[in-house]
Amino acid sequence: MKIFISKYHKLSKKSIEEFLLNFNAVGKQLFSEDKGRRNEIKVVEKDGQKFNIKSFKQPNYFNRYVYVLFRKSKAERSFEFAEKLIKREIGTPKPIAFAEETSKGALTKSYYISEQLDYDLTFRDLDLAKPGHENILRSFTKFTFDLHEKKVQFLDHSPGNTLIQRHDGNYQFYLVDLNRMMFKSLNFTERMKNFQRLTSDKEKMKIMANEYAKYLNKPENEVFEKMWFFSNSFFSKRVKKRKMKNRFKNFLGLN
Repeated sequence: MKIFISKYHKLSKKSIEEFLLNFNAVGKQLFSEDKGRRNEIKVVEKDGQKFNIKSFKQPNYFNRYVYVLFRKSKAERSFEFAEKLIKREIGTPKPIAFAEETSKGALTKSYYISEQLDYDLTFRDLDLAKPGHENILRSFTKFTFDLHEKKVQFLDHSPGNTLIQRHDGNYQFYLVDLNRMMFKSLNFTERMKNFQRLTSDKEKMKIMANEYAKYLNKPENEVFEKMWFFSNSFFSKRVKKRKMKNRFKNFLGLN
């Protein structure tokens, strides 16, 4: 097993090996769907400190070789992108290590390890009917603007992938699920498209457009129209895709 540990952290290689070799038996399971087919996340503890271990599902047959020969694994990208975010002073749980298992020239398993971060809520929890949540939404929008200004395109900018901490009326935001990112200057269209996965709630989108327009030299209505166009397109396609999938399952008698 190949293990690469951050030079800024003191967790030993032996401890990491123990966690990974006993992954199914140790720690508290945080997230898992359809074991063996999806990613799994566990929280483990060592010397009073908690760590988050993400076990990526096994790639398909073709990608098992691509990730060894031509492209970095999701685990390695997560680790490297976390380090890039921290250098840009963008919140993310501190990266600890990544590990990869290979067999006969193919990637069979990969893991990303970071510090476990306690948080209060995510974007998914925001409810405009609750006191203070509009302020959080506006702060989140400013956080997204800062990402764009720092040349970060977070391709998985979705409701569960930003952890939010409250601090005496201020908010700190931390990105997770990092393996799909680009680091480049973003034009107006790319910036607006980056909001498409977050919500289909028009009122939330209006607030985000209002806030984003404050920092960008664009009229608010132009920001909203572009933002809403991408969001509406994304969620409409998602609904159609789910309907087609259900029809197919019904046809096969799987529902």
